[in-house]
Amino acid sequence: MATTAQISIDTYLTTSYRPDVDYVDGVLEDRNVGEYDHNVVQMAILFWFHQHGREWRIRAIQEQRTRVASTKVRIPDVCVFSREAPIEQVFARPQLIAIEVLSPEDRRSRIEARLNNFREFGVANLWVVDPQTRSGWDLSDGSWVRKERFEVAGSPIYLSLSELFQKIDEDNAD
Repeated sequence: MATTAQISIDTYLTTSYRPDVDYVDGVLEDRNVGEYDHNVVQMAILFWFHQHGREWRIRAIQEQRTRVASTKVRIPDVCVFSREAPIEQVFARPQLIAIEVLSPEDRRSRIEARLNNFREFGVANLWVVDPQTRSGWDLSDGSWVRKERFEVAGSPIYLSLSELFQKIDEDNAD
């Protein structure tokens, strides 16, 4: 839910929130986080890209504030960016990939609004993963295209959901 009090972007950027919140046109918007399935999938995706980081010349980070417009800051669950890109405390340049992990409370319209902000900002690869159904969608072009394997065109970078969930299952079996 969004709070109704308006605050400035400068106040938002210099304030810590637990958990962190999106900033949209002066309004703070809560993000759905904190459930086990969501967190495990988010961690597994982060680890997937971390394992391939040097090979693919990328870095991955969770919950990174990204200033997608002058009055909007969105926080993707996982983002992937080139190792050649400068490290910014708040991203002001489009990352290579923004990934959202669904929570049971997420609504399609809210996810679309978030990802539209990333698309308008210039993020080329927008992926959504649902831990409950173990399915994924590529929203890079604005349409919900179901995927089992996400790929970044012209590169070796990919994310296989079957491999990801197999690893999660193996870890949970121990």
